[in-house]
Amino acid sequence: MPSEDSVVRVSTLELFFDLVFVFTITQLTTVLVGHPNGRGLLHAVLMLGVIWWMYGGYAWLTNAVPPNSATRRLLLLGGMSAFLVLALSVPRAFAGSGTAFGLAYLAVVCLHAGMFARATSVTVVQAITRLAPYNLIAAAVVLAGGIVGGTAQVVCWTAAVVFEWSSPRFTPITGFQVSAAHFVERHGLVVLVAIGESVVAVGIGASGLAVDVELVLVAVLGLLLSAGLWWTYFGTGDDERAEEALREATPARRPYLAVDGFGLFHLPILFGIIAVASGLRHATGHGYDTLTTAQALALGGGLAV
Repeated sequence: MPSEDSVVRVSTLELFFDLVFVFTITQLTTVLVGHPNGRGLLHAVLMLGVIWWMYGGYAWLTNAVPPNSATRRLLLLGGMSAFLVLALSVPRAFAGSGTAFGLAYLAVVCLHAGMFARATSVTVVQAITRLAPYNLIAAAVVLAGGIVGGTAQVVCWTAAVVFEWSSPRFTPITGFQVSAAHFVERHGLVVLVAIGESVVAVGIGASGLAVDVELVLVAVLGLLLSAGLWWTYFGTGDDERAEEALREATPARRPYLAVDGFGLFHLPILFGIIAVASGLRHATGHGYDTLTTAQALALGGGLAV
């Protein structure tokens, strides 16, 4: 009989899902580029907080409920569509598109719960039954904030982020099954694709400029910076050690390690990549210009994070 960790590797449909998700990373980069100030930073953090929570939910979903049937694949494609609409609304989520963002987020949550309910494991179904109401409450708060707008929107979305990320502390998540190899690979791939977005930022920054020595130098330095991000995450063996730690943990402890290590602590990793990408977009093509304080903080601070 196959062991818990003999789950198939990440499927091409899951990778396709990640490519759609990373579009939201591109959109959040656009927010920082357009508003390189405290308000833009706050808006990007709040949106990433709720978005990453539900991306993690889909990673947990396909870890326990592989998309190996037509119905499951259609539900996952529905979730991808909702993520796409959500991503499209990101740039103006605090300036008129909050309702669209909230409705798309509610669809993401409902499709997630519906597909999770098709799990064959009774303990997994019981676990999502306990957690799904919290996700629905958070989605309702996000939608309400998007409808009212203004300061109330910031308050509502802050409450949703805090509520979601604290929910594993007051509702048991021990019933979820976490296959270490698949789980670590899935999160590694989305980080890799997000780092690739920082390379795209170099191309966007260079768009329409003459390919001279200055541009080539800055573009190559930007690529090397992104390569450094890759090396930090993948080149030190930490991902392999994380997989080993997950595999060796007891089934009851494993979900908590997963939500902390690959959920909560990946938030600053992804935000750092977003900040670096926004800084690279400004710096490319202007290699000898002085960056503003905000641009310098995005580039250097994002890398430090």
